[in-house]
Amino acid sequence: MTKTERPTTAFVLAAGLGTRMRPLTDTLPKPLVRLAGKPLIDHALDRLAAAGITRAIVNVHHHADLLEAHLASRKVPKIAISNERGVLLETGGGAVRALPLIGPHSFVIHNSDSVWIEGPVSNLDKLLNAWDEARMDALMLLAPTATSLGYDGCGDFFMDAEGRLTRRTGALSAPFVFAGVSIAHPRLLDGAPSGKFSLNESWDAAIARGRVFGIRLEGTWMHVGDPQALKEAEARLREDAPAARGRPGASP
Repeated sequence: MTKTERPTTAFVLAAGLGTRMRPLTDTLPKPLVRLAGKPLIDHALDRLAAAGITRAIVNVHHHADLLEAHLASRKVPKIAISNERGVLLETGGGAVRALPLIGPHSFVIHNSDSVWIEGPVSNLDKLLNAWDEARMDALMLLAPTATSLGYDGCGDFFMDAEGRLTRRTGALSAPFVFAGVSIAHPRLLDGAPSGKFSLNESWDAAIARGRVFGIRLEGTWMHVGDPQALKEAEARLREDAPAARGRPGASP
């Protein structure tokens, strides 16, 4: 893939209600639920900072004041808040609202609850290095369904030899699941509906144009969707702790 300038801005999705994580999210936003002693969102922001991201726009809705107060002390990456207190806009609507803060250049989109154990190299570095905005509208980090922790779905995508993606339409299963991190050019959102909508709509339109690609995650992706999955992820991180020392981006 052709090397282009690496993005330095991220949009972090942190506005969701976290209903599957109840009762923990009755009093906290899901991004502040702790994994291995650290809020989920700090796992994401620390990884982004280690990969050279200098600005992060974070959208807020559920228990927004608590999340804003927590983020106020962060220095790197520099934080800006996209306010969704009045209405939850879902992933696509949230990205459209944040675009004036994001700016005109390509940017990372990172779910605040996306966590993984690294393989031999930084997966974010791999993703950033593979970005080619001339032929891509989006580039996704994909985890193999067979080796992901806490995931029991049928997979999301097929990937061809060039990395181009197609959906699991009609097939019983697909080998890859979206790991919650992608890169996008703002044109991905051209013609997007106003108000609430899912990024899946924009991705599907770009897939139809042949402009969505993927990178395989090396390591173990952990689907931290509910309290039981959180316990399983804690146990897996404890098992991995001795091997993680000295690994690139050692914090999961």
